[in-house]
Amino acid sequence: MGTAPIETGSFQIGCAQSPDFIIADSGSADMGPYPLGADTPVSHEVWQRHDLQVMLLEARRLGVPMVVGSCSDTGTNRGVEQYRRLIGEIAKQHGLAPFRLAAIRSEVPVEELKARVRGGTRLEGLNGRPDADLETLERTDRTVAVMGAEPIQKALADGADVVICGRSCDAAIFAAALLHAGHSKANAFFAGKAMECASFCGEPYMAKESIMGRIEEDGVYVSALHPDQRCTPASVAGHAMYERINPYRETVPGGYLDMTHCRYEQVDEKTTKVTGQTFVEDKTYKIKIEGSGKVAERRLFIIGIRDPYTIAHIDQVIDWAKARLNERCGPIGVDYDVYYHVYGRNAVMGDMDPGPTHPPHELGVVVEVTCKDGDRAEQICHMAGFNLFYARLPDVKGTAGTAAMLADEVLTARAAYLWTLNHVMRVDDPLAFTATEFYTIQG
Repeated sequence: MGTAPIETGSFQIGCAQSPDFIIADSGSADMGPYPLGADTPVSHEVWQRHDLQVMLLEARRLGVPMVVGSCSDTGTNRGVEQYRRLIGEIAKQHGLAPFRLAAIRSEVPVEELKARVRGGTRLEGLNGRPDADLETLERTDRTVAVMGAEPIQKALADGADVVICGRSCDAAIFAAALLHAGHSKANAFFAGKAMECASFCGEPYMAKESIMGRIEEDGVYVSALHPDQRCTPASVAGHAMYERINPYRETVPGGYLDMTHCRYEQVDEKTTKVTGQTFVEDKTYKIKIEGSGKVAERRLFIIGIRDPYTIAHIDQVIDWAKARLNERCGPIGVDYDVYYHVYGRNAVMGDMDPGPTHPPHELGVVVEVTCKDGDRAEQICHMAGFNLFYARLPDVKGTAGTAAMLADEVLTARAAYLWTLNHVMRVDDPLAFTATEFYTIQG
């Protein structure tokens, strides 16, 4: 939610079926390290308010709990407080009867992590990363713990009508409500995995539409709600394997969902039934920690190239431009870096690009410079861009027509941040790193 407005048509179709819970994921690490490190949302508040209002009004009308995970994109304390404010404003605007809101915060002070590491606690790197040490934490500006289902379950058990969460495991947001209702971890977490991206598990592809999940004794049922969309064995299985290192395993706090023996069956035009999933408990409970730190300021310059000879020799042009920077500004990579992103050739995939089947007739070059000093970054970026005009190539006798500027200006971009933590830490209590506070919202 929040990245674009929820489509209300399919949402209302679902609400007409009297659901027991209304749940949405509002965050991710997909947008990169900048929003977490700078503690700023990606989604515009107008869209966030729209989505919260659509959900809240129906949840209160139906008298069912509403759960939102990873508030305001990154799930920092700022995001949770923003959503608490918005929900209060919406309740007041619409004169809603009083209800209980649980705010679960999961931002972790970097100093707390340092103290744990000094005390001998291991901050274990994921996917081949080395364990985090104090030097890693020194480069980290902000961290969040990715909560599992347990804090949300407890909030529901304690009578919350609305639960807004800090950074949350995507599948756990949905699983928590189903576990609270008494279902197995296998079924609850499979439903969570299937539903985390809403209509992405249906076909044809549609964004921002709603889906319905249902658990019966004989399996998990996932149904598309948009009139023109279906949940099929292919679409549900495809999403279950989506973004996985192992396509049959979904790791969550406390264990993993094993989908090796899942069976997907079309039971009606819009619904797929899933059976065969199991849940494997971990011997120790681990919570993922995400952290980000600022690296440098960033500046951009945009150049277009239409000349076929320059296009054919673009690598030599860029090498010439870099050589002049080395001469005039000092070695690249010491206190600044420069990147020439060549759109129309391989700007998206870089060295992994298989190469064009025919030469492009036009290229766009985005020059990116990073430097801790913003003024110096601007000066270097301007020079790095203009060097593409000045580059001298063999056999070229003229001085014009090699490149064109979108505008003769350096553009100020967001600062460069780096993921510093993609790690897990063993804890004795699943509620570790979370703090829940209840509020009575007076409409």
